[in-house]
This record gives sequence, structure tokens and C-alpha cells, in this order.
Amino acid sequence: MTIERTELITPEPARALAGLLQVEDPTARNDAELPLLWHWIYLLDRPAREDIGADGHPVRDTLPQPPGLGQRRMWAGGRVKLLGQLRFGEPATRRSTVVSSVEKQGRSGPLTLVTVSHRIHQDGVLVIDEEQDVVYRPHPAGSSAPPQTPGPAAIEPTPISASGAPWVLAVDSPLLFRYSALTYNGHRIHYDRDYAREIEGYPGLLVHGPLQATCMAEAARAQGAVRARVDMTYRLISPLVDFQGMVVVAAREGSIFRASVRDAAGRATAEGTITLT
Repeated sequence: MTIERTELITPEPARALAGLLQVEDPTARNDAELPLLWHWIYLLDRPAREDIGADGHPVRDTLPQPPGLGQRRMWAGGRVKLLGQLRFGEPATRRSTVVSSVEKQGRSGPLTLVTVSHRIHQDGVLVIDEEQDVVYRPHPAGSSAPPQTPGPAAIEPTPISASGAPWVLAVDSPLLFRYSALTYNGHRIHYDRDYAREIEGYPGLLVHGPLQATCMAEAARAQGAVRARVDMTYRLISPLVDFQGMVVVAAREGSIFRASVRDAAGRATAEGTITLT
């Protein structure tokens, strides 16, 4: 099955994301184009309410299609090739298809690893070639809510910097809720604390995998990763919960940026490589 969506690329979502993350607004340039990974706020799934499951994810007419009812969905990582610039003021088309679905046995039980291809064209030219890896796991039997969450991590937020200094974000429920709204992501683990704890078994609200990947790309953009052709590979290592804090770092090695996200205690939660091509 292939799903195709076409829409006009307008500046308003990009302005909203820039304001949310407090980063450079790409719409302020005369030659306004979308930075790396900002296409994730466009060409979105907008399912009808009756097509939404109990976890907030769509269950019909979507990619990937859940392999079974009641399974936990997690964004595991992906690969993005930016082959050209996605421009404002022009329509773009995204074609999505499942390229693989593999059953595996993980350390915590069976899982299904699904890889989805997204190819975005504008004016007949392929500008973004992407694969996303999504993992489905059964809910743990007999799980109970973890202990009450502590207060926010004691870290002082710092702005994004061209020097490569660590970028410290204040992660709170308004940030996660607004990012969910901006990306039309209904997964309740990001904004419904009771659901995240009592049903999915997490100690708090989870920070979105795409948000962590976008922040890694932004840390590199602040240091000059702005070429028209860029490759990025990223993976989510461990869940990041809101009260744990979020620190983003990108270190340049010639034409390569090695980026990571960690919590306030130094535990790595995501890593990525951005290559200027």
C-alpha cells in the first residue's frame, strides 16, 4: 500500500517550530527554505476521530499499520537524505510505503520492526528521501504504575549556540503538548501523564523521538550544517522522560557532525550523524 499526500508548504508551521525551540526562523530569509527534518511538521496524517486507537495513534488507513491491537509503538530511528531544498509557497507531495516488516525477539520479548519509506517531491524533483524505523511491542502483562515522578531536573536552560556548547532545553508538559499539536501526534505518552504511567508503564511524559532528532539537527545547523545536500542517520537509544532534562550536543569533524542527546545525569538517549554531501 502506498499513501500519497500533497499540500502547499506554508511558512506558519515553520514559524511555530522556530518559536517553540527558540531557534533561527527560516522564514525570515528571502530565499526561505526548510532546514533539515523540518518537513516533519508538514504533509501530516490527519485521521478521523473514529480511526484513533486508545493510545492516540491511528489504527486504520495509516502507515505503518499496527501489527496487532494494543501494542506499544516506539520510534526507533531513521535515515534522511536531503537532496534539495523544500521551498515555501509551492506544493509538495509525499509518497509513503512500508519497505520491510520483521518479527524479532528482543531482550524484553517479541517485537515487530517496521521500516517506512517517505519520498517527498516538489516541482517534480525528489528533494527528501527518508526511511523511518518503528518498533511495536506487546504491553507488559500485569504492569503497574511506577512510583510518583520527582520534580524537574535541576539544570539551567542555555540557548543554542554556534560555538558548539551544550544546548540545554527546559522540557516540560507545555513543550511536549505543543510539539504534539504541531506534528499532529496524538500518542498519549507525550501529554497524558496518567496514561503514560498507568497504561504504558513510564515514570513520566516521554520526549518525542522526532523532537530529539530535530534538536540534534538544529545543533548542527547552528554551527553551519546548512548545505542543500545533507544526510542524517539517527537512532533513539533509551526513553527520555520530561523531568530528566534534555541536553543536546553536536561536534563537528570536517564535513561530519556527530550529535547526541542526554539527560541531566549524562545518560544518552539519542545519537545521530549529519554529513554534508
